[in-house]
Amino acid sequence: MDRARTLKRVKLTATLLLVGTAVLFVVARHYEPLHWAWGYVAAFAAAATVGGLADWYAVVALFRRPLGLPIPHTAIIPHNHRRIADNLGSFVETNFLAPEAVGKKLGEVDFAAQIADWLADRERSAALAGFLVKLLPQTLTAIEDSGLRTFIGERLKAELARVEIAPLAAGLLSAVTETGRHQRVLNELLGALEKLLANQEMLDSLREKIRAELPALFNLFRSDAYLLRKLVASATGFIEETRADPNHPLRQEFDRFVKSFIERLRTSRAFAGRAEALKRDLLARPEIVAFAAGAWESLRLFLDTDLKSPDSQIRRQLETMLVDISGQLAEDATIRAEINRGMVRVLAEFVESQKSGVGRFIADQVKSWDIDVLVGRIELTVGSDLQYIRFNGTLIGGLAGLALHALEQGLKLWL
Repeated sequence: MDRARTLKRVKLTATLLLVGTAVLFVVARHYEPLHWAWGYVAAFAAAATVGGLADWYAVVALFRRPLGLPIPHTAIIPHNHRRIADNLGSFVETNFLAPEAVGKKLGEVDFAAQIADWLADRERSAALAGFLVKLLPQTLTAIEDSGLRTFIGERLKAELARVEIAPLAAGLLSAVTETGRHQRVLNELLGALEKLLANQEMLDSLREKIRAELPALFNLFRSDAYLLRKLVASATGFIEETRADPNHPLRQEFDRFVKSFIERLRTSRAFAGRAEALKRDLLARPEIVAFAAGAWESLRLFLDTDLKSPDSQIRRQLETMLVDISGQLAEDATIRAEINRGMVRVLAEFVESQKSGVGRFIADQVKSWDIDVLVGRIELTVGSDLQYIRFNGTLIGGLAGLALHALEQGLKLWL
């Protein structure tokens, strides 16, 4: 409303100025015989009136036909409505959505810092965690209803069948032996054996076995208990000695055994064939299929139970994870830089792929506007400035007329 009132006021002022110069021209012509100065006034008023009329015509011709007359090349905006719409859409697409401009603008945004600040608010993280966990049951239901579960299972089984077990196992074991972690396995085995030798029930069972195997003479002297103690003491001492000595012969033998086993996995076709046969047998067993189905049902049951609980472990852990992510982002400038580069690349590619659609959308929107409404909006936006052109035209025209009249009079005197 303010723009409309301002435009109306400026239009009225420009019109009154035009009428005023015309009236001044008539008055000056009337009094021109009485004094030479009125000639200069008349020249100024005449030129000012012509300049004001010319600029009035130019401004009006942009929006409508002057005085409603069918003059060619008037009502420029209404007659070029569709072309203006297409050019505007193309202009936005070419200049505002150019890859360089978009990339530069996106590069000014610190997406990672904004994400970190947003996630740092525990209420927001809790709300996001709640939203994500609500999607889990729907996602599982969609997987089951769409047959995706069966498809994934079949594809997983097919991929497992394609994997060669022997080379894979050889690579994994090689990685373990390179760092000496296989010796930890030996330590665990020795520890388990030591605990077994300290188990009284196992010792009693072993003593009964020795007693059954010893001749009656040895049974008479109860040598079974002595023999068992010696065996246990020797075994325990050997275990302690092996665990304490990193260069013990047993460890070296274990190294040779593991390396030999890895080599057979890599080179022996017979060994690889047995491994593949074992894999196929395992994949074909109904127990494996039942285990996979049971694992899925167990996962589904766990999720359903946990998510229905007001104290959901999943929701709480997810909330904590989001807050931790916020802290890590805030502290690690390298990760933030990587995230920002990734966001710029993804968003820039998205804008590049969609910018033609944006240009068409803008063009279609402008074309769909009522032409009178469009003209009214443009006139409200720039109309006041255009009216000042009329003021300038009146003034410049008057000054030009005054200068020409002065030149004319000067030439008359000189000639």
